[in-house]
Amino acid sequence: MDRMPKWADALLVPLLSVLIAFVISGLVIVAIGENPWEALKLMITGALGSTYGWGYTLYYATNFIFTGLAVAVAFHARMFNIGGEGQAMLGGLGVALVCLYLPLPHWLLVLPIAIIGGAIFGAAWAAIPAYLQAKRGSHIVITTIMFNFIGAALLNYLLVNVLRPEGNMDPATAKFPEGSHLPTLHDLLAPLGIEFSRSAPANVSLLIALLACYLFWLLIWRTRLGYEIRTYGNSETAAVYAGYGPTKIIMAAMLISGGLAGMMAINNVMGEAERLVLNAVEGAGFIGIAVALMGRSHPVGVFLAAILFGFLYQGGAELALWTSIPRELIVVIQALVILFTGALDNMVRMPVEKVFMALNKRKAAKAASEPAE
Repeated sequence: MDRMPKWADALLVPLLSVLIAFVISGLVIVAIGENPWEALKLMITGALGSTYGWGYTLYYATNFIFTGLAVAVAFHARMFNIGGEGQAMLGGLGVALVCLYLPLPHWLLVLPIAIIGGAIFGAAWAAIPAYLQAKRGSHIVITTIMFNFIGAALLNYLLVNVLRPEGNMDPATAKFPEGSHLPTLHDLLAPLGIEFSRSAPANVSLLIALLACYLFWLLIWRTRLGYEIRTYGNSETAAVYAGYGPTKIIMAAMLISGGLAGMMAINNVMGEAERLVLNAVEGAGFIGIAVALMGRSHPVGVFLAAILFGFLYQGGAELALWTSIPRELIVVIQALVILFTGALDNMVRMPVEKVFMALNKRKAAKAASEPAE
């Protein structure tokens, strides 16, 4: 009875964390001589006020759903996968190879194979840190961070020396064939008579991300493997006593995590750029950590947190375009949200818990003082 209800832990604490981050951000905006209310209105209008804004918000959110789910799987196994950035880079390589060297006439034929390609390459890049953790005791945080840099160097080498078309100075692959181009939300909604911006990059991979959320829920809460992952995450001793092998759980969780991060490339490589470029991930792997923390490693929470960060990305771009507020301030706002939902989570949680404890004690005292019938 002393603990706060689940809805407060899942919704109230993250909401208060976000509000605190926005209040501090507003004070920073005031300090540089801008109006925070006007800045907020411009962000809302730019990100949510048109189908163009929604298209970019949902495009960014799709990236963050994949990387957020990737981090959440590892969280359930009590592992901190900070390698989503590198795994998404290598996932982009897998998607690009499928699109370039498997010329099929229609995107419906290419998409399932590209999903598999991105997932396999992302999982393969996560497999080495997972093996080092399971067999050698190497800390997963250190190895995954290192593999981000190794992955960036490897991709740079391949784009410059192997995959770059002859005569092209840009470190990128050739454009993918027409048959591998994914339909945008405009293409999907137009037959239904719904108007949507032609130039917005949101595409069919948003539906794949939503399906991934559902499959994530099935895996973690409706399968034996998911139960083993959660058991191991709560108590390694209990998992071993129950006969669940730590090596199997570590490898399985990290392979799924890397595969989900690699699937992000369906959106940004196959869906938006339609070629593989050097900096295609754009930090989405690291944002996935904040999304998983804010979403409490639950697919519904991950989806909502991804929408929030998609709003911050698109609204921040509009803010930097139309005001004198520097683009770096948007990074500060994102960092504040990450700070309060992650590192300073207990700072918000403890006062909320005390409020609910006081309410519960008052209810108990009132029930005790009432005469029994």
